[in-house]
Amino acid sequence: MELVFLLILVILMATALGSGYPVAFALPGSAILTIGLAAASGYLFAGDPDAYFASGGPVQWLSAGVTNFRGVYWEVERDTLIAIPLFIFMGIMLQRSQIAEDLLVAMAQLFGPIPGGLGISVVFVGALLAATTGILGATVVAMGLISLPAMLQRGYSQSLATGTISASGTLGQIIPPSIVLIILADQLASAVDQASTARKALHKLATGELTMPSEFDVVSTSAGDMFLGALVPGVLLVLLYMSYILIFALVKPSSAPAVPHEGEYDAKFFGRIFLTLIPPLALIFLVLGSIIAGIATVNQAGAIGAVGATIMAGYRLREGHRGAFIPAILGLLSIGLIVYVLSNYNTNIKNIVTPEDEQGLMLAIIGVSGLSISILWSLLRTLLINQTLRGVMIDTAMTTTLVFIILLGAAMLTSAFRAFGGEELVKEFLETLPGGFWSKFIIVMAVIFLLGFFLDFIEIAVVVVPIVAPILLADPSANITAVWLGVMIGLNIQTSFLTPPFGFALFYLRGVADASVRTINMYKGVVPFIALQLTALVIVGLNPALVNYLPTRTSLLAETAPPPLNPRLQFSMENFVSTEFQQNGDAIKAAIETAKSIDISYLPEDLREDLAEGFENAEAAFPMMAEIDEARAAVLAQSDAYRPLHSQVRQIEADIRRLEEEIDRLSTNARRAEEGSPRQARLQARATGLAAERDALAATIPAEWAEVNGAFSQLVRREQRARNSYRRNVDDAYEPLVEARAIIGDTERLGELLPMIEGLPAQIEGLDPESAQETIREVERAVRELEGTGDIRSALSSARRALRPSRPEPEEAAEAMTEALSLAQADLAWRSRAAEDLLPGLEAYDAAIRDTIGLRGQPRLPREQALYVASDSAGHRDIALSF
Repeated sequence: MELVFLLILVILMATALGSGYPVAFALPGSAILTIGLAAASGYLFAGDPDAYFASGGPVQWLSAGVTNFRGVYWEVERDTLIAIPLFIFMGIMLQRSQIAEDLLVAMAQLFGPIPGGLGISVVFVGALLAATTGILGATVVAMGLISLPAMLQRGYSQSLATGTISASGTLGQIIPPSIVLIILADQLASAVDQASTARKALHKLATGELTMPSEFDVVSTSAGDMFLGALVPGVLLVLLYMSYILIFALVKPSSAPAVPHEGEYDAKFFGRIFLTLIPPLALIFLVLGSIIAGIATVNQAGAIGAVGATIMAGYRLREGHRGAFIPAILGLLSIGLIVYVLSNYNTNIKNIVTPEDEQGLMLAIIGVSGLSISILWSLLRTLLINQTLRGVMIDTAMTTTLVFIILLGAAMLTSAFRAFGGEELVKEFLETLPGGFWSKFIIVMAVIFLLGFFLDFIEIAVVVVPIVAPILLADPSANITAVWLGVMIGLNIQTSFLTPPFGFALFYLRGVADASVRTINMYKGVVPFIALQLTALVIVGLNPALVNYLPTRTSLLAETAPPPLNPRLQFSMENFVSTEFQQNGDAIKAAIETAKSIDISYLPEDLREDLAEGFENAEAAFPMMAEIDEARAAVLAQSDAYRPLHSQVRQIEADIRRLEEEIDRLSTNARRAEEGSPRQARLQARATGLAAERDALAATIPAEWAEVNGAFSQLVRREQRARNSYRRNVDDAYEPLVEARAIIGDTERLGELLPMIEGLPAQIEGLDPESAQETIREVERAVRELEGTGDIRSALSSARRALRPSRPEPEEAAEAMTEALSLAQADLAWRSRAAEDLLPGLEAYDAAIRDTIGLRGQPRLPREQALYVASDSAGHRDIALSF
């Protein structure tokens, strides 16, 4: 019966959406009606309102949607959606201030003389508007009003002109900043948690180990990562559009003729182009550049964009009037002053000490005040001129409210879908498909593409993604990243704006196009661009580095980059070291031999032994890396033969687990049913039948599985042991070097403390025991800050304890202070010699091994290594055979 109500839910939703009923009410309404109907039917026909639910009851599932929505979107740590109204505000402000119109006119004049130039200019401006507004309706309408008449008058075919405008208007859905990407990032954050739990459970079932290595965990994403990941695919799509238009114009010039500029290409023309083009580009740089550089979060970048759009609107609305650019110029000068102050002064009020600090604070106050005046001045202009600000605020509030109401409704619909076992049904369907991950992925992409014919991007993102994303992310055979999956879904969803019958870009353009433009020509025009979008989808799907590289690169080069000890980085780091050993191994070995020949006989015994052992461990790194390479090669050599059997058995085991879960559910419902009732008998009979089916499945596991799996597992464990041994070895090789350099580096500071230790007896003479103890403690604290002074600290501690007030021992304290002085003098002697004789050699040795053997010991990855790791890890590594 659960399937019957699941079908009713889908039919209700489809009917409501198809009839034009508002999405915000169609989604939750379908959920509430279906859950209510199921509860009433259960009460009337089975005597239990919970009878026709897969699990739980109507109250639980009715409240689940709202509870989930509140739990996800009102957490302090998850404030991603705050960026939505900010970017909406930015886009509407730029559209209402006619900056979009200026861009279209200027670019048309600039690109017109090129074959297909008007079409290329529309794509170019569409990309710019996408990176500054992200509002599809505004972009399509603006370009339709301005470009479509001009293109048709110049001889462009209706299909090419309308297709170009419609497709270019959809670029805002994939080129960041994009509302689609923000919503997808938020949905995927929850999906990653579910996928991680599922993958850990799968690893435990497959291997029997209680914990899964963290390098096998699902890689999460954020709105910033999504923006970075979508940047290259967005540019790729723009280039595909431009290439198609250019080729079309060259093949059929009569349908896309060149349009020479009627005026002169003089300084005035290029000055106007510059003034029109540079501010939007600067805004793009500020918004996306601040995210890429790690200077601002997505929310902060959204605020930057909103403020920048307001300042731009302030001078555009006053164009032709005296003083139109004063607020913008004041803002630019203020920003320059703030940047100068931050680069040259300490602006922390608590740390203001010198007159120079006070000067920096005053300059900062002037800069902030000037920027504030610029913003307020621009806001006042937008408020007073045509009530632009009021209209922008109303549109922003309406659009944002619509998005959030749809999110709430989708959360309720998703909970109802799960209530009737829909999620498990989808999961079972996908996991039983032959072909592994890619068959699941292609089916999901095809479903999303077809849904795009009927649903808006928000419904697809918030209804479909939470159901299918955990299944795809949990699959270890592709080990995809959430950012790659999000960008792929984003590219796919983008086609929904062009596909009839509900292609929103077509509706927007139809509303502003002349009656002479035939609708059938509009449909014909978007077909090539839909094909180009699908082409981009295939290209990005086959080349995940196009998405993954930039977010990974930015992360590894940021100030908050993960340390080289991070488990996720080890595989790629070891690939880098292996390559370096092959290319520069002789030079590194020579440096080790040179370091071993340095005289370290005068060093303290423990330090001397640690250094000598470190040199030996450094030499051992080469055969250990060779062991890793050999073990890895052995695993790869057996993988192709082992994979079919592994896939077959894991599929059988997955089917058995699903049957066991269903048997448990049926058994639970049977226990809850009335004793001796027909329903209980049906449930028990069904459970018995499934148990027999489970046993039959278990019997189909090949007899050789245990032996083959054991042999392959041995190879995998050998590789992992080799890697673990190598990691421990290089840590042991590098740590003594770091310690020795730190100890020798403190020579000068020890020399400065020696007089303090020497003068301690005179300082404490005549003091009461408590005061004497405090005096010694101060010196002890100073010594503690130096590396390798444990013996000196111990002697000082003994002196301090000997002066305890209850039973002071002045003679014992004097002996301990004498010992501390003797130890300090001896330390200073060998350290001074080491600073002259040993330190240069250790520094040269460190420079030779730092980026290979000592890589794990660095505070962060050097740039070269970070770029290599980003490139090496940008693809998807199949880890299914470890499960």
